[in-house]
Amino acid sequence: MNPVVVMFVVFAVCLAIGIPIAWSIGIPVAIYLGMTGMFQPTYIATTLYTACDTFPLMAIPLFVLAGTLMEGGGLSKRLINFADSICGHITGGLAVITVITCMFFGALSGSAAATVVAIGSIMVPYMREMGYSKGFSYALITASGCLGVLIPPSIPLVLYGIATNSSIGNLFLGGFGSGFAVGGALIIVALVICHVRGYKGNGKNFSIRRVFTTFVDAIGALMVPIIILGGIYGGIFTPTEAAGVACIYGLFAGVFLYKELTFKKIVDGLISSVSTNAQILVIVGTATCLARMMTVENIPRLISETVQSATDSKFVVLLLINIVLLIAGCVMDASPVITILAPILYPIVAAYGVDPIHFGVMFITNTTIGYITPPVGLNIFVAVGMGDCSLRELVRPLLPFFLAMVAALMLITYCPDVVLLIPRLCGYAG
Repeated sequence: MNPVVVMFVVFAVCLAIGIPIAWSIGIPVAIYLGMTGMFQPTYIATTLYTACDTFPLMAIPLFVLAGTLMEGGGLSKRLINFADSICGHITGGLAVITVITCMFFGALSGSAAATVVAIGSIMVPYMREMGYSKGFSYALITASGCLGVLIPPSIPLVLYGIATNSSIGNLFLGGFGSGFAVGGALIIVALVICHVRGYKGNGKNFSIRRVFTTFVDAIGALMVPIIILGGIYGGIFTPTEAAGVACIYGLFAGVFLYKELTFKKIVDGLISSVSTNAQILVIVGTATCLARMMTVENIPRLISETVQSATDSKFVVLLLINIVLLIAGCVMDASPVITILAPILYPIVAAYGVDPIHFGVMFITNTTIGYITPPVGLNIFVAVGMGDCSLRELVRPLLPFFLAMVAALMLITYCPDVVLLIPRLCGYAG
């Protein structure tokens, strides 16, 4: 039997029976090597090392650590208070606060799961107390948590930049357009549902004085994206160095500015960062092995030639890619999807004249939807693990938000200016 066919069959079987994704990728690669004898057995170990031995990848554990430090330091609470002072009084105001705060916190953590936990642990009980249904409250935070990986800094955008040798700084800037589009879609859907069901605000009157007070209190948190992106585009430091700066700032803000970051929280943050990074790097290493096997078998070239011979329409190609990525996001985590498929799909769209930054942000927006689609759906299981909401209670209320994110994805796909406006304002020539 053809070794490539065996490799993909074994890969599909491993995913179907629930084997962890790193092993699901590594096992078929090992079988392929054994059947072909093309490489030495040490090839996998060597590739695991070389795939992870890159300077940009250092940004991932540092951004994870920075997000944990900022969460423990009380920055998320102050962001919520600031958003509450602006729109908490309107009908559905608490839902709007949840989405906006997730956008703010995304600029701190770069992690979807961290955003769900940090914001959800505060906002879900608050919404439940004000009469919002359990299913709606958990569905909203589950979907809004995806903004944590769209608003820069973003771990998936870093991985995509490494996989395709694209500018991480420009990807970060493009991520703002995507984050605003998805966040806006979630707010619109949430407001419609809240008006239909009669969900009220926080019961407080709007006050300019309260807005100013909460803004001053939250300014330490709001400075984070300015420091990170300003430093990158000011030529002061690289994205990886920016992650280190974010850690130092998070430590400073939590210990000295807000005085809520304890020694235990720092240790917990270090442990969480190491654990998250270990999982990501193993997946990146094994996925790189699989991608190289596919390159040896000329699979990327065959796919590219097949697509180009099938249609001349850029519209159709982007639609097909979106469908493939949506399906892949249902069965795989974002990291292997990026590492395996980005190097294959990027040359295809390049042949159709698609801007690399536009495609990168579109790609990550699509994989982000995978955080709320079973059976993998990381955000779903994080939300269920937070409290008293079962998977059955969560999935149905999540559907309108899923459709809103798909609608935003289509806008991003076919209106490149949504992504490219901010990079171009900052000097990007694409």
